[in-house]
Amino acid sequence: MTALRVTSLAFQSNSYIPAKYTCDGSNVNPPLKVDDIPEGASSLVLIVDDPDAPGGTWDHWVVWNIPSAGKIDENSIPGIEGWNSFRKRSYGGPCPPSGTHRYFFKLYALEAQLSLPPSSRKKDVELAMKGHILAHGVLVGLYKRS
Repeated sequence: MTALRVTSLAFQSNSYIPAKYTCDGSNVNPPLKVDDIPEGASSLVLIVDDPDAPGGTWDHWVVWNIPSAGKIDENSIPGIEGWNSFRKRSYGGPCPPSGTHRYFFKLYALEAQLSLPPSSRKKDVELAMKGHILAHGVLVGLYKRS
């Protein structure tokens, strides 16, 4: 499997996410850029989660069938949104109860579109994309509430 290069104009990898993209700000998704998308990719999947949440991994955004154009605009709905751990079908920005948490923006290039209902959750998307992943990349951001 090849690697995608995932970057953002809003923050560098392993650095702090600006408050604008969190529950302490506008709570909109940050812009993302995806490079090295392989030929044959017909869609992207984006999963944003926090493995440092006290009760286990917290899902902040689950999106599939994103066009493989190489970018996700700020404050956008780039594909079909599934349920997150906030019980919403939308982006839910970082909002850790205490301490610094890591937020993984995981992008996958698939050789197919996924036929899933919008009521799907992360586990459904992960199961559906098995065997279809051409490339994968991660951008990690940090956040701590003041």
